[in-house]
Amino acid sequence: MLVHHSDMDSSNNNIPSSSPQSIGLLAGAGRFPFVFAQAARRQGISVHAVGVLGMASEELADVCDTYVGVAISKVGKAIRRFKKVGVDRAVMAGKIEKVVLFHPYRWLRMIPDWRAAHMLMTYAARDKKDDTLLLAVIKEFARDNIIFESALNYCPEIVVKHGFLTKKRPSPSQWKDINFGWELAKEMGRLDVGQSIAVRETAVLAVEAIEGTDEAIRRAGELCKKGGFTVVKVAKPQQDMRFDVPTVGIQTIQIMHESGAKVLAIESDKTILLDEQEVVQLANKFGITIVSLNAEEVRLKQCA
Repeated sequence: MLVHHSDMDSSNNNIPSSSPQSIGLLAGAGRFPFVFAQAARRQGISVHAVGVLGMASEELADVCDTYVGVAISKVGKAIRRFKKVGVDRAVMAGKIEKVVLFHPYRWLRMIPDWRAAHMLMTYAARDKKDDTLLLAVIKEFARDNIIFESALNYCPEIVVKHGFLTKKRPSPSQWKDINFGWELAKEMGRLDVGQSIAVRETAVLAVEAIEGTDEAIRRAGELCKKGGFTVVKVAKPQQDMRFDVPTVGIQTIQIMHESGAKVLAIESDKTILLDEQEVVQLANKFGITIVSLNAEEVRLKQCA
């Protein structure tokens, strides 16, 4: 049975037993890199960021001890930067936009250095799925004894807890869509296609792939002009908490409102919720329902 979000235990056992004096941040797009950097520095840890050019915000320089921008294809330069500042532990935070791999003349813009070429040929020759590419990055950095861990070890409070987050709760028909969409979203995650799915009246409107959650929601809105659809976002069954953890924030709610979505179902304890208070306030303003569930609960509802 669901209880209200504020009633849940906020304890977390993911805090590392010993924190480093400094840590590297491999940063992509969005708010998550900022949240991590601020949390780490509050703990007295120096943060040395390498931002992916064209994705990470240069304003990270204001919240990190050092910051440089590096092209996505220059893995060797990123490794050398971390070694120069004495970093042997690092985290990933922020979205890496894989669509750049399919831009016209991409190889002229993104000529890989030899470390990137080695990484792709050695660890990502079979496919270019998200998990394959990000694990390849981790393996390439490990060759220089730079070990990645989960950024959530330093800011566990941003992982959403179980329960109803908003005033509105799902209707019976919306629960049906949540249960229907959950199983499909989990399967898409297992296949490493995407983590989000949009559903209306047990019909699939959109499945997230390379474009990301926001564009998938927009596409669902274009296909379902009457609105009122449900967005389900879950962790992969094989979710590696070091990277690509499902994330929602203010922008998610704004795009849902613009597109006509009315319910957001997310997976508790495995989803990052950025700026939670502001997200909930905005969702209540727009009449959007947010509910945080776990897989066992959904299975029980499906069997009921």
